[in-house]
Amino acid sequence: MNLPRRRLLHAASATALASLSPWAARADEAAWPSKPIRWVVAYPAGGGSDFLARQLAPQMGRQLGQTLYIENRPGAAGIIGTDNAAKSPADGYTLLTGDNGAMVFHQAMYKRLPYAPQDFAPVGFMARFPLIVVVNPQSGFDDARQWLQALKANPGRYSYASPGIGSPHHLAMELLKERTGSFVVHVPYRGTAFASQDVIAGQVPMTVLDTAAGLPLIRSGKLKALAVMGRQRIPALPNVPTLQEAGVKDFEATAWQALFVPRSTPQAIVNRLSAEMHKAILTPEVKARLEEFGLEVLPGEPAALADFVQKETAFWHGLIRARHLSAE
Repeated sequence: MNLPRRRLLHAASATALASLSPWAARADEAAWPSKPIRWVVAYPAGGGSDFLARQLAPQMGRQLGQTLYIENRPGAAGIIGTDNAAKSPADGYTLLTGDNGAMVFHQAMYKRLPYAPQDFAPVGFMARFPLIVVVNPQSGFDDARQWLQALKANPGRYSYASPGIGSPHHLAMELLKERTGSFVVHVPYRGTAFASQDVIAGQVPMTVLDTAAGLPLIRSGKLKALAVMGRQRIPALPNVPTLQEAGVKDFEATAWQALFVPRSTPQAIVNRLSAEMHKAILTPEVKARLEEFGLEVLPGEPAALADFVQKETAFWHGLIRARHLSAE
């Protein structure tokens, strides 16, 4: 075969393949899911993020006809796992549990991130973890008002433990300090378990815990709950007031979890995932287990999640800049 004819045939083959590619892509979308789906949780097994994913994954798997398996990739305040998900193929076979830290705080707390929140497409809001101010029962704090008065009257005398710099728990206390004009020393730990242990041991008088970690310790009497940091009391602790009830105006801080996929994942797959997640999280037995764990179940659509993240970013980045906070 002469060279011009060979080139002509190659060009024709390439054109034919290009014309077929949209059809091939649509066929892949229609066949999805045809293999197990990886769900990345950027925190250790056993925590609140892990619990939420492991409650939803089996139900979503049954609905989709495929296994959803949890892959814990902890480290660097969730950055390692989040970055891994960001760099995964955008084919619908990688999911990520994203939270305040990964999708909002880190962008302002770190000078350099290996990923950007824009590397992800929102699938839907899943749930909120209410935050609770807890103290050692022997700390001498009787209630939320007395505690707030003590903080204000004794700047620098008290310290609080957090699961880490840039965590929702840390930023919630920074918001409290900004709203009340108090100065409380921050003692960051490498995770909730370590922070809780030192408060229980009396090494640090107080900390902020989400309901997943805090409720068992409160119920056992190892820690004492003083205030809820959301706008409403929580059913699991009906006698514990909100900070607003204790006199802190316009205060709300929670830890939240949402589902994301790598950017450029086909919209048809994103929509299907959103619908199946919404259906799974509202399944009565799943919803009951999550609420027993203290979660506020609030499934939402992709567009609503995108709008929510934008508003959260504007608010919290303003606070981070105003208080000159940094994780570096």
